[in-house]
Amino acid sequence: MANELYRGKLLNISDLSIHFFIEEGTVHAVNGLNIALAPGETIGLVGETGAGKTTTALGIMRLVQSPPGMVVEGKIEFEGRDLLEISEAEMRKVRGSKISMIFQDPMTSLNPTIPVRDQIAEVVLLHENVSAQQALFKAEEMLEKVGIRKERSREYPHQFSGGMRQRVGIAIALACNPALLISDEPTTALDVTIQAQVLELMKDLKVEFNTAMIMITHDLGIVAEICDKVAIMYAGSVVETADKYELFKNPKHPYTIGLFNSLPDIEKDEDRLVPIKGLMPDPMNLPPGCPFHPRCDRAMPQCSEIVPENTEVADGHVVRCLLYEAEHNKEKGV
Repeated sequence: MANELYRGKLLNISDLSIHFFIEEGTVHAVNGLNIALAPGETIGLVGETGAGKTTTALGIMRLVQSPPGMVVEGKIEFEGRDLLEISEAEMRKVRGSKISMIFQDPMTSLNPTIPVRDQIAEVVLLHENVSAQQALFKAEEMLEKVGIRKERSREYPHQFSGGMRQRVGIAIALACNPALLISDEPTTALDVTIQAQVLELMKDLKVEFNTAMIMITHDLGIVAEICDKVAIMYAGSVVETADKYELFKNPKHPYTIGLFNSLPDIEKDEDRLVPIKGLMPDPMNLPPGCPFHPRCDRAMPQCSEIVPENTEVADGHVVRCLLYEAEHNKEKGV
């Protein structure tokens, strides 16, 4: 039975914090993260390397290595149930069946000693009440769907190109028609032409299977192509969330604006791009207050002291920044 927080959302992550406790100290990988996703919707999780995107995905799958990793706070509600509260046996039924993940490097996520057909069939046998022959048939069917002829189904991962291996990974992830697909930078290891083919394939299959998706990327071009809405991550926190069109048209957070300014614009005649100054902070030693304030051109004195709250600046457009928090409170007479 879905609880009140579910409210028609497939996934509702609230105040999620994931830390890693190591000898040198505590790594604050994810801090107070909030994301909601409706059935069939795609959200782009965007940020620099080290922003906490992959750790968030592993947290949803309950695959954060423990020790040293631990979910220290928050809820991950999926179809109305908190995944952090269910047993490991129940979670194994969810993984691969209701929630699947496409990993960044297909060569390391596929078993090199097993034919690709058998790897897909293994997932089907694990989650569906079918015979071994039916599972193999479905595996061949899934390979056909991702553009690989079934005649090649008995081949091993090393016999496929990088793009083909990623297609196998997509076939495995979608084999049991999951409600949620987490895609962790699936085109990073591929050349540009193959990237476009894989993204087009994912778009088509997402529509066919009506699958919600979290697309983890640092490429705003992929976001524009694939996603419905966007969550911008910085130092383990989501600093801005909005509908894709609203975010591209009207970015608010200084970090989001900095990301757009650092991209080339073919309509403008510019000699130089405008980079974001400085580097991402060390997650073991995050600055006080807003973690972006040491790099922010609009930082105020209080930014180094106060952690900003989420402020809704427009319908569905949420920003975590004291600039807008102050404006919002002024409008409300607070």
